[in-house]
Parts: sequence; structure tokens; C-alpha cells
Amino acid sequence: MLLIGRLIYCLKMKFKKPTFWDNPKISIWSILLFPISIIYLVINFIIKIFKTQKKFSVPIICVGNIYLGGTGKTPLVRKIFEISKSFGKNPAFIKKYHKYLLDEISMLQQSGKIYSFKKRGKSINSASKNEHNVVILDDGFQDFSIRPDFSIICFNSKQSLGNGFVIPSGPLREPLSAISRANCIIINGKKNLELENKLNKFLAKNKIPIFYSRYKIKNIEKLQNKEIIAFAGIGSPSNFFDLLKENNLNVKKFYSFPDHYNYSQKDFDKIKGDSSAVIVTTEKDYYRIKDNQKQNFNYVEVSLEIENLSKFKDLIKECL
Repeated sequence: MLLIGRLIYCLKMKFKKPTFWDNPKISIWSILLFPISIIYLVINFIIKIFKTQKKFSVPIICVGNIYLGGTGKTPLVRKIFEISKSFGKNPAFIKKYHKYLLDEISMLQQSGKIYSFKKRGKSINSASKNEHNVVILDDGFQDFSIRPDFSIICFNSKQSLGNGFVIPSGPLREPLSAISRANCIIINGKKNLELENKLNKFLAKNKIPIFYSRYKIKNIEKLQNKEIIAFAGIGSPSNFFDLLKENNLNVKKFYSFPDHYNYSQKDFDKIKGDSSAVIVTTEKDYYRIKDNQKQNFNYVEVSLEIENLSKFKDLIKECL
């Protein structure tokens, strides 16, 4: 599991997402990297065979993905936290500790109690001992040491399945057949029947509900009728930029950085330049900016809206 974790770490931290990952046409790079993907799949298969899933005393809701990054897990985790509280529960967030994930950990801390150790099992036990009666995992679908009570897989309508290959040949953390372990699927963005049809091919014997979600900008009044410069270092920066465009905001420049990128003063000088425009970024990026720089930037506050919310709530309630 350590080897797989390091591979994902390198892919997420050292490079921007390769453009060929999202190109449906087979790239020479996908072919050249395919032998490494095979090794990755074999290791993953061996781990699944020898790992024993542990059942915990507290209900576990796992929000994960197969497409690597940019699927909106963290906003959904916060939404499920709110839903759980509305049912009178005392939920807690579980996030595996990695130094490069401190931005997401900080985000979740603003919404509720979070337990973040290097082993998710330790975090779950700590939450249970502190009288939390439901835990919500931000990521963890590939952690075969834990048996969730309810698993949700997230996709983005625009990126879909990318080129369909497993990392590093493509953006998938597992073969698509892995969705059969999930209890429901949430697609962020516009209706995508092509994606739904591809997913349903792997769900023929085990149909599960598919929901759609979308982001709504909460502080849009502060951004309207102003010139804006936007930057982002997330899994798919284009999704953030598209959100600004879809809301008819006057964005003059866009700057993209790798996921979980640590910004330098040189980066900020480049972004700011001599412009008087309002500079905006994502909430996750904002938590990576040093405190003495935060006053120079604004982050876009978003809420997550889920279609057929009442049906989705019923599924969560049944799990709890």
C-alpha cells in the first residue's frame, strides 16, 4: 500500500495533470506508461487479497473517487456532515494525515471535528471514543483495511473517465469495475448521459443510484462588476475557472498550478503584477497561503447543491 501511496503522491504533487490523461484518443505516452500501470494493478490486486477489512462499531460513510483528483470529494463530505447533524447525529470527519493535505484538513476544521492520523483506523477509533456516532471519510475508497457502511464515488462531468487508463497511463486509481463496491455515485456538473452509460455497463448486476451535484457561489456579490484575476492549484483548475465563467464574472487572467501547490513570493508577484484587479482563488488554495499574504487575496465561497436531495438524504438516513 505504501508503494501505491507514494506513486499517487508523486503524480499529484510533482506535476500538473498530464493533458493526455483527459484525451479520449490513445496517446503514445499512455502506451509507453502502460507496463507501469500493469505493475500498479498487480500490486493493488495482491493488497486486496491479503488485506482484511475491519468492521468498526460506528457507522462509516466513505466519500472517494476513482478518477485522481478534481471530483469534489471535500465539499460533498461537508454536505454529508450537515445532513448527519440534521438527523441529530454527532458526526466527525476522518482524513488520513499527509503534510501536503493540510489545506483540506484546515478546510474541514472550519465545519466540524476532524480526526487525522496516518492510519484511518486509529482516527475512527478516536472519534468513536469521543462519542461521535458517525464518521465521514474524505477519501479512503482504496483503503482495503476498512469496511465502510456506505460508499460514494465522485466523478466530474467534464473530465468524465479521462482516457480510461489506470495511473500513470491515465487518471484512474482503479479499473472502472471497482465502482461495483460503491452504494451510490455523484457526478458534479451537467448531465452526462455518455458517462452514465459507461458506468452502468459495470453496474448491470448491481444497479446503484446516480445523483448530480453543482456548485453555487455564495459570495458572488463581492465579485460582480469587478475585474478579476483567478489562480488555482487543485486537481482540475479548469473546473474552478469554468465556474467563474459560468457565473459571468469578468476574469481577465487565469493561472494554473499543480494540486496542493506551495506558492512562493515569486508566484504571488507574478499573479498580482501591477494590476488593480481583485485576485481570487479556491478555498483550498487560500488555506495554503501564508497568513501575512492572505489579505491580498479572496477565496470563492461555494455551497454544494445535490439534485434529488431528499432521496439522497433517505440513503444517508438508512445508513445511519
